[in-house]
This record gives sequence, structure tokens and C-alpha cells, in this order.
Amino acid sequence: MLEQGTISIHTDNIFPIIKKSLYSDHQIFLRELVSNAVDAIQKLKMVSRAGDYAGDIGEAEIEIAIDKDQKTLSISDNGIGMTADEVKKYINQVAFSSAEEFINKYEGKSDQPIIGHFGLGFYSSFMVAQKVEIDTLSYQEGAQAVHWTCDGSPAFTLEDSPRTTRGTTITLSLEGEEEEFLESARIKNLVKTYCDFLPVPIKLDGEVVNKQKAPWRDSPSNLSQEDYLEFYRYLYPFQEEPLLWVHLNTDYPFIINGILYFPKMRPDVDVTKGQIKLFCNQVFVSDNCEEIIPQFLMPMRGVIDSTDIPLNVSRSALQGDRTVKRIGDYIAKKVGDRLKELFRDNREQYVSAWKDLGTFVKFGALNDDKFKKQIEDIIVFRTTAKLTEKVAAETPVVEVQSSDGDAWQDVTPSSSSENSAPSAPYTTLKEYLERNKERNENRVFYTTDGATQATYIELHKNQGLEVLFMDSFIDTHFINFLEREYQDVKFTRVDSDLDNTLLEQDKATEIVDPNTNKTRSETIKELFEKSLNKPKLNIRTEALKSDDPQGTPPAIVLLPEILRRLREMNAMMQQQSVEFPEDHVLLVNTAHPLIQNLANISQGSIIQGDGQSSTNQLVNLICQHVYDLALMSQKGFDAEGMKSFVERSNEVLTKLTEQASK
Repeated sequence: MLEQGTISIHTDNIFPIIKKSLYSDHQIFLRELVSNAVDAIQKLKMVSRAGDYAGDIGEAEIEIAIDKDQKTLSISDNGIGMTADEVKKYINQVAFSSAEEFINKYEGKSDQPIIGHFGLGFYSSFMVAQKVEIDTLSYQEGAQAVHWTCDGSPAFTLEDSPRTTRGTTITLSLEGEEEEFLESARIKNLVKTYCDFLPVPIKLDGEVVNKQKAPWRDSPSNLSQEDYLEFYRYLYPFQEEPLLWVHLNTDYPFIINGILYFPKMRPDVDVTKGQIKLFCNQVFVSDNCEEIIPQFLMPMRGVIDSTDIPLNVSRSALQGDRTVKRIGDYIAKKVGDRLKELFRDNREQYVSAWKDLGTFVKFGALNDDKFKKQIEDIIVFRTTAKLTEKVAAETPVVEVQSSDGDAWQDVTPSSSSENSAPSAPYTTLKEYLERNKERNENRVFYTTDGATQATYIELHKNQGLEVLFMDSFIDTHFINFLEREYQDVKFTRVDSDLDNTLLEQDKATEIVDPNTNKTRSETIKELFEKSLNKPKLNIRTEALKSDDPQGTPPAIVLLPEILRRLREMNAMMQQQSVEFPEDHVLLVNTAHPLIQNLANISQGSIIQGDGQSSTNQLVNLICQHVYDLALMSQKGFDAEGMKSFVERSNEVLTKLTEQASK
């Protein structure tokens, strides 16, 4: 026996801490031990390239072996190995970073990094093992193999070993409650989860069980479009193809590699939960990067690999880390660059992708001032304008960051060298303002619901007024943002008021009834006021401009912009639904044949008396029915309201058929 002694530790009673608290998940031990084995192989390559080892390093491999009878699990590598002195230094002194010391000595000697970024590393094995053994032989000429044993107490033994092959074997005698790690399927799953992209073959029962190649560490020029798509399918099986992706690769001012994808959005996707996988030197760390990725980019998927992200700190500390913040800013900038380039070079595809990306780009503009400045000119809206249409290409475009600098290169074959027109009528706000500056300068008409506000949209379209669709759930807030950015522009919802362009302005020709000394419009207004009897209802009479009056609505409900917004804001602050206001406007269209007929009927002397004749009742019912129809475009009826509407409708039809049959 070479030596007996006590392990030098930096914390009293560290083994109970390791067993209970080192990691929240015990399965992490396999990641740590396999990572150490890869480190050992990379170290051997370094010393060989540095000329410190002249022997044959052979084919690198890691072997995992299971012995169910002995209840042991072993991880073997053919790497650099250790001498007795190195075992004493690197194993017996817990928390001594051998990886850091080795990097300092052989920096620049290899293109493969040393993984040693996981804290206590080797000692994670004591989370699942009652005894751990190390059998190792150093690469150094004339080295003696040694065998180290520890039963989970501070005591260890170190003795000579008969081992004759270079490398290290770690053997774990598993605790009774940890025997799940004696199942091959379990180990295969853990290798795929944590070690799939490590650059060394990992064998179990003689079979290589890891992919080895990490596409994000490859040169973009070596990857085809199909390679990117295949990687996405591997990470996220049974999903639709991604919209586009960005290949990140920089080593200044921090090291980060990765491939980020914009997926097609589905209703069942939780957009508040990150799905970007975090790696460190190709070792899987976490299923999400919520503390690293800006919140508005949470829907993105893919891989980020960085050694500059601290892995041994709390989430709150990670969020406050300066480097992590800079990495988040960098990712946001590259996404912004990617979107700008796509908008400029392939607007057709940009518009196609916008249907999935738009909400999150707007959210980014609201919450990140730097990102806002990047993309403010490429935010697009669906429009009623007649724009040139072309069929959108379905092929995603790949943009990668060049290793030569900060320029972006398109590695996707282009179907056309010419810029394409949008595949759907979408426009930027600046384009809208430019198109309409002569007719309605610095005024934007918009709709928040193309279905319920269809009548109002048609009124504007028929008079040549362009309407923007701001109908995503975020647009209520985004309109306020746009008004701050464009302070000289007035945003008007199509149902808030009617532009003078939509109204017949020549009221001088209205005939005055000599009996009442009132115009037709005044008579109609009084008629509705009396029939509806709603003191808070503001009734206006206007003639809507149209070549086909029958095609216009007999009446519409208007909600003044400022009052409506105040109600919406108040409801949001009180976390209540927005109630329909009693003090709204009913605009009666005096040019509609129905309203004109109604006015004619009301002129009968029998209507002017105090009694309620059959004709009088019919007029009142029609006024109420016209009002109900106007309301239906603004709000849904509750059960009682719908019941009343149906009853009134039936009564109107009954009275009309009675009169027609006379």
C-alpha cells in the first residue's frame, strides 16, 4: 500500500452535503464523469500536439460498463491518466480545479475545449455510490498505475495497480436506492440527454450511443440547409419546419456558439416557457435559458453553447450577471439583424413569417429600446390597400454570422435575384403614411377586429380610405407605443368617429317641413330619441356617402376614441372586462332607404297624436331594431338581450306582414 490518509477538504462534513445537495438531480453524476473522461482524452491530445507525448494516442473512446451482479457502474477512458501524485492533488483535494490549471499550461494547443466547468465534478459520484474506485495509468513514460478507493467518508486508500493500459476507469458501487442506473436503457437515455454531442464515441455494451457531432460548432459553410432542418427535427421531433434560423459564432467579447430557430407558432405552445437548450462545451446543462434569453425571444428554439455563462450561481444571480446581460443583448441584436436582412432581401418570406413572429417582435419593441431601434422600420401590418401580390416561397432562408467579422452571409440558394413583393397586403407604418399623405396626412385608420368591425371597414374602403389591421392581442398596448413614437400622427379606430370623407357635406339642400319647421334629419333624430328613450345615448343623423345607399348600414354605433381608451385602461387596471358604455353615439344614416321610409311613415297624422296606433308601434319597433343591429357589430348580447332582440324581430315581421296583407 502506497499510502493511507484523510482527504483534504475545504468544508467540514462535505460528503453528506454532496449526497443531499450537490445537485438537485442525482442523474447529473453521469454527465460529470463522462465530461471528465472527455477532458482526459482532450488533455492527451494537447500534450501530444505540444510534443510532450510521443506515443500513439489511438482512437479516442469512452466505455460504460454495467455489472448487475456486483451492482457496479464503470466509466473508462483512454485519455491522459493520472499518477499517484496527481490523484493526491486532483482527487484528494476537493474543489481543486485541475481543468483550470491544465488550460493555463496548454492554452492554444488544441481546438477542443476542456469541459471542467461543473464545480465538484468527480465527487458527484458519491450522490449515488456507497464506494468509488479509480484505476488509472498516466501517459508519462515509466508511470506506475494506481488504484484509489473511498467509501464516502473522508478516509481513502491509494495503492499500486496492475493496470497496463493508459487511461482511467471510475467504478461506482451503487447505493441500494440507486439501482436504476444499472439498466442499459436508463444509461442510454442519460447519455443522449447530457452527452449526445460530445466529440468522443461513448460506448455501452459495445455500441456507440451518442451522435458526437455538434452542428453549432461546425463551420456554417460545412452545413447545408438540410443539415439545419435535420438538427431541428432531431431536437424537436414531430414539429412543423421552422420559419428561419440564425447561426451564432463569436469569441469576443464572450464565447458563444449556437443555432436559434423561429418555429411556427401553435395554440398549444406556452410562449412564456423557454425551449432553447443550454450547453457548455457541448455538454447539456439545461432545457431552457430563461435567465439568458430576452423574454420576447422565449418562443425561439435551438441551442446556445457558452463557457462564459456561470453555471454555479442562483437564478437571481444569473439574471444580474453582467456577461449574461451582454449575451442576451447580443442575441437580440443578431435576431434583429436577421429580420432586417430578410425584410430587405426577401420581403415575401418576411411577411409569411410575420404571421408567427409579429406579436413577439412588437413585444420586443415595447420592452427593449435597443431592439426597438433596430426593427421599428420593419414592423408591418395587414392593410386594406391593394398591393401587388405574389405567392410566398416556402423554403426557409438561412443566415449565419461570418467568422471573418460581424457581416451576415446568406447560404441559402435564392430563387430570384430580384426583391419580391409581399405575398399578402402588408405594409409598414411609414409606407402607409407616405401613400396617404395627400388625402389624410398624419392620420391612421385602424381596426382591432376585422369581423365585428367589417361594416366600418367597408365604409372606409368604399371611399378610398386605407385601414390597417391592428388585431393581435398586443396591439392595444402597441398603438399607445406608436403614438409616443409618432407624436404628430393621429390613430383613429374605424368605429370611433367618421372622417368627413365618408359623409355627405351638403346639408343646405335639405328640405324643411313647413308644418314643423324641421329638416328631415331633425325629424329622424327626434323619432329615434323618442322611440329609444335613452338619455345617455347621443343620436346623430348623417348621410353616409355611397353610390349604393342600400349597401350602407342604416345606422352604426360609434365609440369616441379617447373615452373608449380610458374605459379599456380602467378595466385593465382593475382587472375587469371592458363593459360597453351607455354614453355612446348612434349615427343614423339618413341616406339609407330604410331610414327614409321610416321618416315617411312617421309623417302620418295618426303618429303625431298621444295614442299608440299600430303604425306608431311599428315605427318604434323598427327604430329599436335598427339600433339593435347597430349594437350587434360592437358587442354580443347576453341571454336576456338576445331574447328581447328575437322577440322584437318577430314582432316587427308580424306587423309588416299585417300591413302588407291589407
